[in-house]
Amino acid sequence: MDENVLEKLKILAESAKYDVSCSSSGTTRSNAKNGIGSAAGWGICHSFSEDGRCISLLKIMLTNYCIYDCAYCINRRSNDLRRATFSVTELVNLTVEFYRRNYIEGLFLSSGVVRNPDYTMERLARVAKELRLKYRFNGYIHLKSIPGASRELVNEAGLYADRLSVNIEIPNEESLQRLAPEKSFQSVFKPMQYIQQGVLESSEERKKYRHAPRFAPAGQSTQMIVGATAETDKDILRLSSSLYDRPSMKRVYYSGYVSVNEYDKRLPAMKQPPLVRENRLYQADWLLRFYQFKVDEIVNDAFPDLDLEIDPKLSWALRHPESFPVDINRADYETLLRIPGIGVKSAKLIVVSRRYSRLGSSQLKKIGVVMKKAQYFITCNELAMHSVNSMNPDAIRILLTKKSGKKINDGQLMIPFQEEKNDGIHL
Repeated sequence: MDENVLEKLKILAESAKYDVSCSSSGTTRSNAKNGIGSAAGWGICHSFSEDGRCISLLKIMLTNYCIYDCAYCINRRSNDLRRATFSVTELVNLTVEFYRRNYIEGLFLSSGVVRNPDYTMERLARVAKELRLKYRFNGYIHLKSIPGASRELVNEAGLYADRLSVNIEIPNEESLQRLAPEKSFQSVFKPMQYIQQGVLESSEERKKYRHAPRFAPAGQSTQMIVGATAETDKDILRLSSSLYDRPSMKRVYYSGYVSVNEYDKRLPAMKQPPLVRENRLYQADWLLRFYQFKVDEIVNDAFPDLDLEIDPKLSWALRHPESFPVDINRADYETLLRIPGIGVKSAKLIVVSRRYSRLGSSQLKKIGVVMKKAQYFITCNELAMHSVNSMNPDAIRILLTKKSGKKINDGQLMIPFQEEKNDGIHL
């Protein structure tokens, strides 16, 4: 590999590490004759980065030069750091060479903004276009759409990328204006609308014409920084919920604020990222997407922030003892999902299994229910009547949060929402 390209790779891979919205699931593309690579529908993540995030894509920036001076960004214009820029040809060749050496199976490409949004977006789209048309690359491609880019260029990118994403970054427009005065919510949400329109139009077109081109088949995602501003978890989750109402939005990612520009007094002084809060937001996000919870049930005016000691579903259950205990052998699927210790897979197994016999504690354990939690919220054949109603909710909380001499603080990373053996959540 050319030494100049290798040096650029070191600089631009380092600059890209703070973008966490690089999931590779959501699309399936088989290899074609004379082509290279493929994209698997279940995702292509195989390795972990130093900070614990699962990656398997070439995660790179086109350039870390930027015309913006966002307070929270390491690549802001005023920072004195090493800068580099790939040409389109260099990046295309690098991706293909890495694939041929079996280093990667796809590309995650973002960029700082140079000259103007359209200039940068045009170069990103060219990278994807050359990979698809010149090298017949069938692997996964995720492109970051540039805020403020025109609809024509976003549409061009969507024809060749599997997923497009636009980072909201700050969940409140007033806070965004304070920390990134050159950006606005309109510049972020416009490309989101273009992507959504492209996905819907492509879906209608493919109903009429089988071989019509697909537009961003894996949809779109976005990312919000947590802890850089004073927004509550309620503010963040309400915005996430409204985004999930859009048919093309697949994932909202939460990134604990990393203090990379300590000299900027607009930012909070934090010794370590709020990793536990980030983890709780992912758990709450999962409740919104798969457990049929509403935002106001998880957080509200009385409880605007998530409990850092216990997961959001357990927190809800302890605040609503009147909803328990639940009879495992009679409750419907939606009610089962609200029981702490029971996940989506185990709830489905319970509904199927009880058709043949009444379920007891031993059967629930085999199904994968976490009885340590669930025992206080359910009744079944052999369980004693020790429920959240017969015991004080605070006493149950103490029993479930006992730690072996270690105090958990908001800088420690926790396992994300694994309520049962068969229903582990991969964030």
